[in-house]
Amino acid sequence: MQASELSYFKEILESRTVQIEKNILGVNDELSQLNALELNDEGDHAAVNNNSLVESAIVSQQAKELAEIQVTLGKITSGEYGVCEMCEDPIGFQRLKVKPHAIYCIDCREIVEKSN
Repeated sequence: MQASELSYFKEILESRTVQIEKNILGVNDELSQLNALELNDEGDHAAVNNNSLVESAIVSQQAKELAEIQVTLGKITSGEYGVCEMCEDPIGFQRLKVKPHAIYCIDCREIVEKSN
């Protein structure tokens, strides 16, 4: 992969990292505000619990993506970026444009998804 392509993907990944970190902080603030509310009845408690579950799921998913991005940024630094972890073939540029932190090429991703 060319240096300009690596730079392009590194910039995208770093930008996504900042966005995810902001999202996680925002959700955590919302959860703190929900927990601080004075709730009057069971309906209020149920609504807050439902919102908390949804928000927690979002934080969990974004934390997972953030971890994947950090690993990918390490691969850019070490020169291993853009190589499928299963077949060791290059991951296509178009696939990386869609998911810059992809670890599998299209074919291997399908194999992994079918086995799960």
